[in-house]
Amino acid sequence: MNRKNVVIKFFAPVMDASINALMNAIDQKMREGISKFTILISSPGGSVFHGLSAYNYLKGIPAEIITHNFGSVDSIGVVLFCAGEKRLSVPQARFLLHGVSVAFRQNENLEEKQLEERLKGLRIDIENIAKIISSNSNKGINQVISAMLERTTLNPQQAIEWGLVHEIVPELYESCSDVISIHFQSHQT
Repeated sequence: MNRKNVVIKFFAPVMDASINALMNAIDQKMREGISKFTILISSPGGSVFHGLSAYNYLKGIPAEIITHNFGSVDSIGVVLFCAGEKRLSVPQARFLLHGVSVAFRQNENLEEKQLEERLKGLRIDIENIAKIISSNSNKGINQVISAMLERTTLNPQQAIEWGLVHEIVPELYESCSDVISIHFQSHQT
């Protein structure tokens, strides 16, 4: 395997297209023999489904993953950030933790069991997110859930105190690095 570091700039919401582009870029570079990736992340968050899937993918592949917050890592973006074996942040960044919500379509009718199913799904999503953040920080699961419910925002120094960030590093990559950009606009109205 090639120890050359490939930099992936993930400046996007966490959604189907952006996560597929991220995984495809990594798959392609791994086929070329690359086994070290730095993922620069600035994301408003997005889909819990895609965020959890991307985290599990990045943790499960035979590659070294470094994540680097270069702006704002919010919501499920924090889970994506947690996939790094080494986690870095620029000095002027933030991390936002909050609970999970569910959207209902206009005039959607749900029976009691369907509402119960949605509520169980929300609780499992919150628990899974809290487990990931807890296992990549020095906070317990209940502490993370409390922080999520309080809509906690951390600066890089606070993120270091949490154990979420290992080091504050303003430089993102070396000038000769191979950089792949992933950027998408959210199509929400």
